[in-house]
Amino acid sequence: MSASSDPRLIYVADPMCSWCWGFAPAIADIRAAFQDRIPVHLVMGGLRPGTSQPMDARSKTETRSHWDHVHEASGQPFDFGFFDRDGFVYDTEPAARAVVVLRRAGHDLAMAGLMRIQRAFYAENRDVTRAEVLTELVAELGVDAGQFRDAFDAEAARDETLDDFALARAFGVTGFPTLIAARGADGPFAIATRGFCPAAPLIPALGAWFGVPAEAAATR
Repeated sequence: MSASSDPRLIYVADPMCSWCWGFAPAIADIRAAFQDRIPVHLVMGGLRPGTSQPMDARSKTETRSHWDHVHEASGQPFDFGFFDRDGFVYDTEPAARAVVVLRRAGHDLAMAGLMRIQRAFYAENRDVTRAEVLTELVAELGVDAGQFRDAFDAEAARDETLDDFALARAFGVTGFPTLIAARGADGPFAIATRGFCPAAPLIPALGAWFGVPAEAAATR
């Protein structure tokens, strides 16, 4: 099979999207089920990039409602102390840019970074809009903090992140998470899921679409 027709999954997500946090166990199970047979390519979707206004009481109430629904659907942990913060600006661009920088070393590291940032934000109430916090988190993954910070602060990283947002729009993605099954860069593709879905129904469906035997695509 040529590289142009190799199967792949394109995962469009945002580190500060609560439903993406809910979907984190599912995408981990999918990656474990298919491993190198069907690699997962991360694209940052851009949930609220460039937001400059602090959250007010109404936006906190709406966000809390989303988090409650995600927790009920997925069982993922949340630290609701987040809503005691004053003046928080929900700008998702820095966290997305951190993942983009990590992706330069491969999608495995990018996925690890995505999940670490998600956990820090949702379950540990850490401010992942701050560069110093993001630097601490990626250092936990063995990334050189100084090299990361230099790359993160460079204009090239900002441009690369904007390119991701544009790519997500080109795919027609309007919400996260979105998982796209593709046969090569220029081959046919199908939307595996728009929004949260457990891994159990997705894995056999993906196996059938890609022609992977069901027993090879069993959940862990």
